Amino acid sequence: MHQSLMERWSRVSLRSKITGVTVLMLTLGLLVSGIGTMAMLRQYVIQQVDAQLQADAQTASNSYSAAALGQGTTAVVSSDYFVALYDEHGNLKNHTWRERPARELPQISIPLDLQTVIELDGKTMTLKDGAGDTQFLAVAVPLVISPQGTLGTLVMAVSLKPTENTMATYLTIFLGFGLGVVLVGALLTRLLVTSTFAPLREVERTAAAIADGDFSQRLGGATPNTEVGRLNRSLNTMLSRIDRLFKDRARTIDQMRRFVGDASHELRTPLVSVRGYAELYRMGALQSPEEIAQAMERIEKEAIRMGGLVEDLLELARLDETKPLALAPVDLIPLARDAALDAMASSPGRTVTVVSAAPAEFDDTTDRQAIDLAHSTGEVPSTPGPAPKTEETALPAGSVSFAGATLARLRTRKPRKTDVPTPPAEPAPETAPVSVQAVVMAEENKIRQVITNLMGNALRFSPADSPVELEVAVDRRNQRASIAVIDHGEGIPPQIRDKIFQRFWRADTSRARETGGSGLGLAIVASIVASHNGTVQVVDTPGGGATFRVWFPLAGSPNAPQRLAPTTP
Repeated sequence: MHQSLMERWSRVSLRSKITGVTVLMLTLGLLVSGIGTMAMLRQYVIQQVDAQLQADAQTASNSYSAAALGQGTTAVVSSDYFVALYDEHGNLKNHTWRERPARELPQISIPLDLQTVIELDGKTMTLKDGAGDTQFLAVAVPLVISPQGTLGTLVMAVSLKPTENTMATYLTIFLGFGLGVVLVGALLTRLLVTSTFAPLREVERTAAAIADGDFSQRLGGATPNTEVGRLNRSLNTMLSRIDRLFKDRARTIDQMRRFVGDASHELRTPLVSVRGYAELYRMGALQSPEEIAQAMERIEKEAIRMGGLVEDLLELARLDETKPLALAPVDLIPLARDAALDAMASSPGRTVTVVSAAPAEFDDTTDRQAIDLAHSTGEVPSTPGPAPKTEETALPAGSVSFAGATLARLRTRKPRKTDVPTPPAEPAPETAPVSVQAVVMAEENKIRQVITNLMGNALRFSPADSPVELEVAVDRRNQRASIAVIDHGEGIPPQIRDKIFQRFWRADTSRARETGGSGLGLAIVASIVASHNGTVQVVDTPGGGATFRVWFPLAGSPNAPQRLAPTTP
């Protein structure tokens, strides 16, 4: 039974519960207050009647005594009082209300001899009429009933029916007003609960829509400083995060599918070539040494191509693992100089120049157009904007300005294993150094890879005789430094700038070998820059071409990545 009641109660709506409980408490409060007030009021009225009765009885007793002794006249008693005279033995001698029937007269059930009356000492008695319907208050007092001084008893009684009528009238008025208060309270409570719970009904509808799969639903309509408003704000924040996580998950799954498909496509082509040449050799179709040498050369090239692709994939996998970086202060100027030297060695007919931007304030509007890289997705939207003004100046001591095939002061840098031997050239004239301190906290090898990939992209997609500039800039106000690779090729259309950092994405959908790599170079750039809390920006080069500008927080700035591993000298 108890469990059944609890189940029924649990099935009642919250609005009905609150309204019912409020009405119940209001009704109980009115009943308690009404009953208590009526009881106290009745007692008070009876006390007043009792006091008045005793006073009138004493006055009437004195008046009757004086009249019996011949000292005055009998006082007139109000007809509301029942008055009776008894002798000293308790025998009735006379009484008022003779015209009324006996059932309406108070019935005295105690002896009224003089001794008993003296023992009562004027205390009030409660009597009933002959029918037993009406109560009376009565008092008995001794008095003189004869000129000889004989004592008797005066009994005076008053009906409590007017008092009961007053109490009944009060109860009727109270019940009427109480019922009205309960009804108005129930209506107002229902309206208040309904209006207060309107945002909760919106929450219910929104939750139902979300349960159906519409994660774009949001809650609103509640005052922010209320409980429901704070609940809505928290739920909206939670829904935004869930929606973002689902979108990220869907995007990740889509990218993974595309990544697997692209990787399969890229690896299948060289594998088919290698298998084809191997089958030709096995079937004896390659007869002459020249044909065998040509087949082996093709197999080697395809193997090299597959090796490069696998290395890029492994590099992306390592970057996705977000392993701690071996951070150390890195100056971008020497890195730009080394990248220029490497480009000059691989493309002797190309003019490569290293320039530094004047340390002026950068425009905040253009500055904010650089979009933070999403390391998890590898997608970096880019916004075109004007590049900061630069001036071609000499770099610190030992720096180089490149023109044509001239490698000035090349012997000041120790040769690396990867350097391509170049013919000696005349040194460029000495110029005054410029104080540009582009020092960032980074892993040097990673930053070199970023510059190498951007330089390779610029050399691949610009004419062989067009110049390439490497620009190093410092934004003191925002505490960051940048290195930009500027080419003068065909440029990048705005509609594809948000795609070029995706893995395996290439502007040339034919995937011809002559157009370059597999589309992983800029994806690696995006991942490396994101791991260093940096941003990348793609803008048009004045006069034609594309400018890839990478920003890194300066060493010591709040946004700089923290040192996570010791560095080696």
